[in-house]
Amino acid sequence: MRERIPVVVQRNSRGRRVVARGLWTAAELVVTLGVVLLLLVVHQLWWTNRQARAGAEHQVRALEREWGEGAGSGTGGGDPRDEAGGGGGGEGGGDWDKTGKSSDSGASGGRSGEGEGGAGARSAPRWDQAYAVIRIPRLGLVAPVAQGISKSGVLDKGYVGHYPRTAQPGRPGNFALAGHRNTHGEPFRYINRLRRGDRIDVETRDAVYMYTVDRTLARTSPRDGGVIAAVPRSNVKPYTGYTEAGSYVTLTTCTPEFTSRYRLVVWGKLMDVRSR
Repeated sequence: MRERIPVVVQRNSRGRRVVARGLWTAAELVVTLGVVLLLLVVHQLWWTNRQARAGAEHQVRALEREWGEGAGSGTGGGDPRDEAGGGGGGEGGGDWDKTGKSSDSGASGGRSGEGEGGAGARSAPRWDQAYAVIRIPRLGLVAPVAQGISKSGVLDKGYVGHYPRTAQPGRPGNFALAGHRNTHGEPFRYINRLRRGDRIDVETRDAVYMYTVDRTLARTSPRDGGVIAAVPRSNVKPYTGYTEAGSYVTLTTCTPEFTSRYRLVVWGKLMDVRSR
């Protein structure tokens, strides 16, 4: 009787080591990518807010100190309407972000600049210069207002931007403003909470202009330039807005949150002016 010799078949241990090493490397890459994404989110949602708010608060204090000391005129040379552009791509809207006027000339976005006429136009602030402070008691908001709506020069600093070619505070026409709703200080994050009768105070070197919230447009197109016209009235929803001349303030920001698909608009009317 023959004796059988058992045969042991060894599996390919080298192949298993290669597969294990590949899986480990892939896991490391996934974890690294997750950490990088987390850091980006923290930077956008926390650090940019912290940095912008600190800078905006410092600017408000600087303006208040300057006004208290009565130093200089606080305005730049020339009318901003004489300069090209107005800063690109602010958070308030599409084409009218870039020029301060409606892409539809009939909407009178450009005509709203008539509120800056006379002495107001000659003393208009320089581009990106902070020259006013907006205060909204219901929201606990205090932020500087700067000329123009450029991202790098104004909005990303946590400032509120004044649309070029719209009226200055207290002037006849429409004092139109844009601000971030998310990141970079997000001064306009909660303007959807404003209700009719809420106060919006705009303080300059010479006076405090007191507006009260009157109407809200919850959603409109980024190209709806009618909302910042001299007599603000939506081109997308023509029944929303005004038909008579007056002294208005307009707040614009993106909606829904963390997107820039539509625009949220809040309108107010000038109710009182107090000299400083």
